[in-house]
Formats: sequence, structure tokens, C-alpha cells
Amino acid sequence: MTGAGVGNEAARISADRVGKWFGEVIAVNNCSLSVGTGVVGLLGANGAGKSTLFKMLAGMIEPSHGTVRVFGRRLREDVGWYRRVGFCPESDALPGWMTGREFLSLMLRLMDLEKADVDRRVDYWLERFELTAAAGRRLGGYSKGMRQKIKLAQALAHDPDVIFLDEPLNGMDPVSRKQSIDLVQELGQAGRTVLVSSHILPEVESMTSQIILIDRGRALAEGGITEIRDKMPEHPTTVALVSDDVRRLAGFLVGQEHVVGVEIEAEGRVIVRTDHALGFYRALPSWILENDLTVDEILTLDDSLEAVFQYLTERPT
Repeated sequence: MTGAGVGNEAARISADRVGKWFGEVIAVNNCSLSVGTGVVGLLGANGAGKSTLFKMLAGMIEPSHGTVRVFGRRLREDVGWYRRVGFCPESDALPGWMTGREFLSLMLRLMDLEKADVDRRVDYWLERFELTAAAGRRLGGYSKGMRQKIKLAQALAHDPDVIFLDEPLNGMDPVSRKQSIDLVQELGQAGRTVLVSSHILPEVESMTSQIILIDRGRALAEGGITEIRDKMPEHPTTVALVSDDVRRLAGFLVGQEHVVGVEIEAEGRVIVRTDHALGFYRALPSWILENDLTVDEILTLDDSLEAVFQYLTERPT
């Protein structure tokens, strides 16, 4: 799939018909996409080709065919541009003999920063991730959550413009997860490009509504969740309308434009199936006002990332 891209600026990350195979196994097949600024979720089930594509986009591995560009450049041919890229890997292969402070300092020194700047950044990010007290401990003694936080810190400490986060919340406790989600949102709002790879849909949905869906090595869709959902007329959106006069409301909705099904629930809700969610939502306020209908609450029951992903990855039976 080739799309206009997600994000709010010209593409910073782009893939043009990239593929990757390992022997006879095709991990990614003819995949095209583009990513601008803000936070974008790269989603796919385990084995969907998500991790392979993610590593190609970050310049970690070379495509078997096709082209990947960051800021319009091929990173593996212009390695100086890696200074503008941060990468938090899913793998947990940290040097256990190094302390947290030593590890962060080394990562920043590799970016050719001055010692005073290195020390300042190390102190900031250790404090930001509540690791100051553990800064002198060896990484081999860190818990899984602490190791995850030090990986995030090294990805962000050199102030990159493009940030790749592969399963960034693995092993974190609920408080650390919330803090990390807030940080990712903060980075996106600041105009960074943050590509988050995950197979846990609710986690990504808490960070962004902008997504790229990967299945069987291909990009199935990219854009906003609602935008993608509304392009699937074969899967009507289900909406619940709470009302104190459900029979009158249901009777009016039957046969209206974009309405393909209406039923009444016992708890005072009208369940509507619509083949064009945006059109339905635009028409609903005037329907209510012009016909003196009562609607106290509107709930979209399947306009979630999980529902969209399920629809797009359905296997034929």
C-alpha cells in the first residue's frame, strides 16, 4: 500500500516497495509507507513482519529490495544522519557489566558530544526515568522494568528528531507505563517523529490514533483509526445512542441515509449499524434538532484499534 502518509508534515520516514527475505522465508513483501511528524503506531501480530520492517526503517538491516529513507536519505549510505535518530530495541542485550551511568555516557559519547554535555544529559535522563539511585549499579542487576527504562533513556538522550521504539513498555509497572506514555505523547507534540512498534493494541491506542497496520509482510492501512475504519463499508460501524425514548428514536432512524440496521436494547439504548460513520455523525445533530429527538449519549462500540485491526486481518474461512 502506498498512502499519503501519517503525521502532520512531509514524510520524514519513507519506504518504497521494500521487501526482506531470509532464505525462502519472506518477512516483508513489497511494502510502501510514509511517516511525518507526531506519534505513529506500527502494529502487527507476532510474525506479521512488523519487527523486520521496523528494523529496516531504522537502518538496522538492509532491505532485500526497495528503498528506505529517513529525511530523504538512505541512512546506511550516510551514517552521520544516525545522530538524528534514536532507537529503543525490543531485545534486552544490555552490557551487564556496565553501570547505568556508564552505559548512558558511552551512548552519548558515540554521538560525539562534549563531556560536560554528556554529564548534563545523563543526569537529566537518569532523573527523568527515576534511575538516579541506581546509576552506579551494574545493568546486570537491574530489573526488567529498569532495563527497559535505561533503553528508552539512551534512545532519547541525544535529542533525536526521529525515534524508533520497539515494544517500549515491556516489563514496566503501571506507573512507569503511564509516565512513558506521557513522555511519548510529549515528544510527538514537540514535533518529533516517534514510530512505536507493538502488538499490544491498547498500549498504542493510549499514545496515538495514527497507525500503520502490518499483516503478512504488507502495510494494510495507514492513517487515523476513524479514517481507516470509515473506509471499510463492508464492516458497518456500530453506534449506541442512549435515550429516554428509544422507540421513537429507533423508529425515526430506520431507513435513514447511512443506517443499515437498528435495534433496541433493554437498558435504554438504540444500537445503530452504519455503513458510513462520518456521514452518520454529521447528519445526527440535525436529525435530533429537527425532529425533537432525545439522545443523551453517543458511544461508538467498534471504532477501536482492536476492531479495525481485526477487520483488516481477517482470514477467509
